[in-house]
Amino acid sequence: MSAHNPGTELDLSWISKMQVNQPAVLRRAQQVQARRPVKKEWQAAWLLKAVTFIDLTTLSGDDTYSNIQRLCYKAKYPIREDLLKALNMHDKGVTTAAVCVYPARVCDAVKALQAASCSIPVASVATGFPAGQTHLKTRLEEIRLAVEDGATEIDVVINRTLVLTGQWEGSDFIKTSTGKETVNATFPVAIVMLRAIRDYFWKTGNKVGFKPAGGIRSAKDSLAWLSLVKEELGDEWLTPGLFRIGASTLLSDIERQIYHHVTGRYAAYHDLPMC
Repeated sequence: MSAHNPGTELDLSWISKMQVNQPAVLRRAQQVQARRPVKKEWQAAWLLKAVTFIDLTTLSGDDTYSNIQRLCYKAKYPIREDLLKALNMHDKGVTTAAVCVYPARVCDAVKALQAASCSIPVASVATGFPAGQTHLKTRLEEIRLAVEDGATEIDVVINRTLVLTGQWEGSDFIKTSTGKETVNATFPVAIVMLRAIRDYFWKTGNKVGFKPAGGIRSAKDSLAWLSLVKEELGDEWLTPGLFRIGASTLLSDIERQIYHHVTGRYAAYHDLPMC
């Protein structure tokens, strides 16, 4: 995702002084959700930008080579070519940011992307996803095997026991959740995380990325997330190196909205079969 975060000397006194004004955070979250989205060509432009931040994901127990191949094809061609031509974006190389799969499926994803002459990175969940409750040796071996098979990005499930007991870990990115929880990406939690990223940058000069994941399904949702990151962290964070959206169904709705913008009608099921 990004260049390795060199980190900084751990200052627990700084962390222990952190406080969250919950009513203010909730008000800010309500503002984000209540805001009217942009329309017409501005909406189409922002939706195409959102596509470039998506980690197109499949984390199903019945994943096979064929659906991984399909996922990778969709990552390379996320929006139908005629729609991109209508927007004069067909030659701009619009792809998703990455594909994200289980470690055992990394080889399939690498093979499919190579066959498509595509350099999109392969990300993999690892370290006992989604609970993270496996032995450290096992977790490290899972990372090693995923990298050996061609993964260039690893979504590490942190040991939450260490966090809850104040034994902090560092990272290049922080993620709202595994996407497999009852409650996943929410705006109040995201606001706290984004402001922690901002404070850390101001204190150390090191940039940490942000990835909301789980429950982000609509094009409207994606615009709200982009707006939030832009307002809290600035335009420099609106790059795949510092911002990702973990999603499996979001792309379908974005393509439907772009189809509507171009044609003036909503797509029938057969109009966007790859969705």
